[in-house]
Amino acid sequence: MLIVFTRSIIIYFFLLIAMRLMGKKQLGELQPFEFAVTLIAAELACIPMSDTQVPVLYGLVPIFTLFVVEFTITKIVKHSIRMRKLINGKPVIVITPDGIDYEAINKLDMTIHDIMEAIRSKNYSSPAELEWAIVETNGDMSVVPKTENRGVTLGDLNLQSMPAVLPYSVICEGKLMRQNMQRSGFDESKLEKILKKYDYGLRDILLLLVKIDGNFYLQPKHGKYISGKVDDIEDIEAERKQI
Repeated sequence: MLIVFTRSIIIYFFLLIAMRLMGKKQLGELQPFEFAVTLIAAELACIPMSDTQVPVLYGLVPIFTLFVVEFTITKIVKHSIRMRKLINGKPVIVITPDGIDYEAINKLDMTIHDIMEAIRSKNYSSPAELEWAIVETNGDMSVVPKTENRGVTLGDLNLQSMPAVLPYSVICEGKLMRQNMQRSGFDESKLEKILKKYDYGLRDILLLLVKIDGNFYLQPKHGKYISGKVDDIEDIEAERKQI
């Protein structure tokens, strides 16, 4: 038991030193090749810790080799843009001023749920609030909010803040989310009016967000997003009937 304890301490400190030498990225968000190195190093460290028949050196040498490989790749990537793109990949723009780029998220094998989760993690509730959104090479999403959604706060203007209104996904990738529709107070008649006005079918819609206050965000699979208020569409329909 004492031998296992001693071997574990030796390997732990060696692995800790190696990870520190690999740089800050190993302690934060990892690039793909860095993540692979971290997983392999963890597996190599476990073998001599648990199996006393395996010499400690058999664990230390592979970990040191991985450190050398990772250090070499990091230097190559740092000085070569072509190798950086080959090994790390390149950022992908998933939201533009026109809305969500359906082709881009398909290439990344991402869903609308993934996009919305990433947006919410950045403290935004709708793609309509963003000018750009970029999926970085480490999988994180960077966002550039629209001018009206950044900079000055209500506190700076001495204005009383209003409670945030959370949007509900009524249509997601061509599928109707009936439970969310009920929660938002949205009904099928309102949905039909929106689809009819903009000449879209259910399968043409990538995302439809609706707020309780009646505001909506409509992102077709192809084309620019549309935002507005349901009541405005109803008013237009009422005027047409009167005419």
